[in-house]
Amino acid sequence: MSLDRSTSIFRRLPADAASGLRTTARHELARVYRSNDLIVLGLGAMIGAGIFSIAGRQAATTAGPGVILSFLIAGITMLLSALCYGELSSTLPVSGSAYSYTYVIFGEVWAWIIGWALILEMQVAIAVVSRVWSIYFAQTLTDLGVSFPDSVAWMIGKPEGFDLPTLVIIGLLTLIVAGGARVGMRALYILVGAKLLAIGAVIVVGALNFDQANIDGKIPAPLGPAPEQVDLLHSTVIGAFFGEAQTFGWFGIFAAAPAIAFAYIGWDIVATAAEETSDAPRTIPTGVIRSLVLATVLYIGVAVVMVGMVPYDQIDPGSPLGAAFRHVGADIMPHIINIGAFLGLTSVILVLIVGLTRVVFSVARDGLLPRGLASINRRYRSPSRLTMIIGGTAIVLAETVPVLTLEQLTVMGTVFAFTFVAAGVIVMRRTMPDLPRGFRVPLSPAVPTLAVLASVWLMMNLQVVTWLYFAAWMAFGLIIYLVYGRPHSMLDPRARAYAQGRHRR
Repeated sequence: MSLDRSTSIFRRLPADAASGLRTTARHELARVYRSNDLIVLGLGAMIGAGIFSIAGRQAATTAGPGVILSFLIAGITMLLSALCYGELSSTLPVSGSAYSYTYVIFGEVWAWIIGWALILEMQVAIAVVSRVWSIYFAQTLTDLGVSFPDSVAWMIGKPEGFDLPTLVIIGLLTLIVAGGARVGMRALYILVGAKLLAIGAVIVVGALNFDQANIDGKIPAPLGPAPEQVDLLHSTVIGAFFGEAQTFGWFGIFAAAPAIAFAYIGWDIVATAAEETSDAPRTIPTGVIRSLVLATVLYIGVAVVMVGMVPYDQIDPGSPLGAAFRHVGADIMPHIINIGAFLGLTSVILVLIVGLTRVVFSVARDGLLPRGLASINRRYRSPSRLTMIIGGTAIVLAETVPVLTLEQLTVMGTVFAFTFVAAGVIVMRRTMPDLPRGFRVPLSPAVPTLAVLASVWLMMNLQVVTWLYFAAWMAFGLIIYLVYGRPHSMLDPRARAYAQGRHRR
């Protein structure tokens, strides 16, 4: 095993060092995941409250019944990137996911940038989803007739300021994840199973009230006007240059696809479990792809019954499914939807904590962050201390920052990583053709090239202000890398010798 010990910021981690045990046993994760666990992990991340609302919102405001095609387009867009993750995860089955792939293919500074983007994505996402969880929690109890006394009502279900349920859910799930991967998986199986029952009920009851007349001849729907103009900072990048696309018609179908594609994001977290998975070169690609395909089928199923129950011009964008079921007389379903959303968001938070822990673990193990963060708790066989730090950071962020305004940053970090992974497949095929691959992207380089273009397209559909925030975060991250990460990198001879000396002592 040879390491690139140059001082260049573009020094690369050799593939054998990335996939082999390049550190001490204190930094090795136990193998605990099986094939079915990965599918549940993916579904836990991808299916939250959005499955009950995004189809109705996009149908009412942008695509009409053509939202069904929007979901299909978005699913194909995500599948392009998932195939690329499948190849790289089968070649480099390590916990760092896109960070580790980039370290091997493009070099250290690019790996740091991707790792820093993933940290932003998941840390903000934990805070954002926890706030939304609290809002759904309060709404669910209110709909069930439960009222809160004035002494506590001010801190329950609030979008900003101190919020008690947000603190409790982050704290509870952090303790579950810190207790080890198997403990977290048991909780995740329960949560995912319960929300799949809720989704199944939505699809079955919706199908029983389906009216074909609400769809016939309305795909695509008649063209509508362009959305109202917003200020430059809050317009999309594409909108800033070309103006916002028209609503409905084929324009609306394609305009809705990026917003829907963002709802699928989360399947990439499956790849962070590679180091803890038996037969990872085979099971990680199948786990990523199967969970994404299954989620796409569920999203499309909900979309079909949504636009089939109510004419698209009568859908309530604020509560689309709940209002639709009340329209057809199924008054019990809004309660099931609220409970399903509540459980779905719980699983998303849990998986995000797992994923972020594994990414930071990998970055710290390589020395770019303090290596003490990569220590393994012997009792739980998990990076428990790191998990607690991540949970604590999420609580502070959620309670002190208006995180709901930062939601698009979670998308930016994810899709930015997608771009590097797809490009990495093309580069790795040329520079490391002899590496064993448990899975190969079909029709390469065409599919990875399309994945790069699709990722850029998604990023262009984010707001200008999101790009500015992201650029500021990246600039801050580069300073940290130059001041701390570069001199402490395990590819630096002095840092590696120091770490080995401490381990011998």
